[in-house]
Amino acid sequence: MNVLLMYYGTPYDEGELADYYTDIRHGHAPPPALLEELRERYRLIGKSPLNEITFSLARKLEGELNRRLPRFTRGLATAPEPRDPRDDARVYVGAKHNAPYIAGAVRQMAEEGVDRAVAVVAAPHYSLRSIAEYRERVDLALDELGEPFTVRFVQEYYAHPGYVAAVAERVNRALWRIRDPERAVVYFTAHSIPLRSVEADGGVYPDQVEATAQAVAQRLGLPRWRVAWQSAGRTDEDWLGPDINDALREDAAAGLREAVVAAVGFPADHLEVFYDLDFEARQTAAELGVHLVRAESLNDADDYVAVLADLVERAWYEGAP
Repeated sequence: MNVLLMYYGTPYDEGELADYYTDIRHGHAPPPALLEELRERYRLIGKSPLNEITFSLARKLEGELNRRLPRFTRGLATAPEPRDPRDDARVYVGAKHNAPYIAGAVRQMAEEGVDRAVAVVAAPHYSLRSIAEYRERVDLALDELGEPFTVRFVQEYYAHPGYVAAVAERVNRALWRIRDPERAVVYFTAHSIPLRSVEADGGVYPDQVEATAQAVAQRLGLPRWRVAWQSAGRTDEDWLGPDINDALREDAAAGLREAVVAAVGFPADHLEVFYDLDFEARQTAAELGVHLVRAESLNDADDYVAVLADLVERAWYEGAP
């Protein structure tokens, strides 16, 4: 069982920021002012642990898949024989914007004789600006290598029962820190994308984020909740809204004094979670007199590993010859 686990990526240190930002901008170097702004954001959060979290997630996923695999796939005619290591699960890691790049992971898989694989992105919602771009990179890498193996993609998992339960558990823990949960608002956030991208894929992305939020809200019986957006790009075009800071201002004007925010579009802690929510949104909330608590991210927790293992198993066995 071969798995390609993909994620956005993050610089290991400040010296990689320029190349990282250039890759995000499709090879166009960022203006000095924008690069300095990104540097300052990283300085404010300290360091993004996304690489470390993802590598840990990959090792745990590999272990969980091997735990689930039958120990003797060919049956036992007589005495048990040593298991063939070729039957074991192997998880490869590829990042979108920094090493180890997706193309490098695909090349490694080909060199090690992989004949088929499952690809999954550590992001639960589909959009042309996220999952589709990862798939394009995999397809391009395979094409350049002469299609050495086949890949079955996990497109999304926004409604997976285990994912919904994991998010709900963390929102519930955050509500323990709220004095009056019945009057608090729970915000479910995801990365904003340009409205033209929303229109291009028929509104699938915001619909999926809304579906996740609604499923969690129903599971917990939340009286007050809404979807808000974060991390909009620095461009002149219109992006999905409202931004989490605007939503806080709007609700504070109507009497909001306590809130929980859950970054359902971001399973792992990284820049957009630490800066947009822990720094900027928390600062906005403090100015408004709102007590804001962020729900923990899933990161590499066992319940999230189990969700990914379910997705991989389903795709692997459905795609079996």
